[in-house]
Amino acid sequence: MISWRETRPFDFILLIAAIALTGYGLLLIYSGTLDSPGEDGSFLTGPVTRQLIFAAIGVAFALVVSRADYRFLAQNSGYLYMGLISALLFVLFLGTEGTYGSQRWIDIGPVHVQPSEIGKLIVILILAKYLSDKQDEIKSLHVLFISLAIAAVPALLVFAEPDLGSASIFLLIWFGMVVMAGADMRHVLGMIGMFVAAAPFALVAIVTDYQRERVSLFLDPAADAQGSGFNILQAEISVGSGGLFGKGLTEGTQTQLDYLRTQTTDYVFSVLGEELGFIGAMILFALFILLCMRGLRAASISQDVFGRLIAVGVVIFILFQAFINIGVNIRLFPVTGIPLPFISQGGSSLITVFIAIGLLESVIVRHRQVTL
Repeated sequence: MISWRETRPFDFILLIAAIALTGYGLLLIYSGTLDSPGEDGSFLTGPVTRQLIFAAIGVAFALVVSRADYRFLAQNSGYLYMGLISALLFVLFLGTEGTYGSQRWIDIGPVHVQPSEIGKLIVILILAKYLSDKQDEIKSLHVLFISLAIAAVPALLVFAEPDLGSASIFLLIWFGMVVMAGADMRHVLGMIGMFVAAAPFALVAIVTDYQRERVSLFLDPAADAQGSGFNILQAEISVGSGGLFGKGLTEGTQTQLDYLRTQTTDYVFSVLGEELGFIGAMILFALFILLCMRGLRAASISQDVFGRLIAVGVVIFILFQAFINIGVNIRLFPVTGIPLPFISQGGSSLITVFIAIGLLESVIVRHRQVTL
């Protein structure tokens, strides 16, 4: 007899975890924008409503992608990659400049599109296609170099925006996927050693003054406590003052008195830490762990290498973005501008992570031996 799970393999737990994280983010955006109504002064045009619309679009994309055969994407990954490179070049020359001097967006009417966000999924797809096609040669050095070049080209273009955080995500995705594909670890570690050895020269030769300032402020934010170091110090105060249970939603002094800047994007975790405390942070971590476990489950039950690598790449993408964003908020890393997946305000990021969930669901739906 065929069980219900065998005839309906869609992973509702995965989708519910993603929606729960989004709902959590909406609460934090609401608290962080209480004094920022919409253009006409109403809630209906405010940040929460816009984020809710993006969430609805994202869920719709996830459902559509889940019904598509992920293997079809393998045939078109090269075209997607060329489109990505073209979009990143367009951003460098004709993109919209942000508040802090970075040039990362393309304006399409009233909507700001950030190609580097969807680009992370495109790199996952083309790396999965290349590494799955080269399984017979996966331990060879030339396969490793070509796979690195696939990730490094968009990473360098994103780095030039400048966006060091997103550039590092491309390279982390590459590292996780080549390891899971079975690359020779001696070659991988040797290449990482080359990166580490070249890092000091890169800091002198290609890192911009803007990026050097971020690193120096990370080391000593008090050197410019009322200027560029202000956000870093206020984020520390916010997270540290939350205690076990927090001050209560909409009750955080740092948040509500606008001591935090970009408090619904880069520093949204600081809002959570101050208002919902350690318990609130643990709930967030539990939801991310659940989502990543279901993603790894998709990898484990995939019937082909291509699907397995897609699932691994998506988990790496979401996990490291969350890790780096939270690390910035508690001063483990310099400010990077990486959004907290599902939580930070922003349409490009939210829609991208829901498309990623759709890819995981597509991998799950197309197997026939369902396991828990």
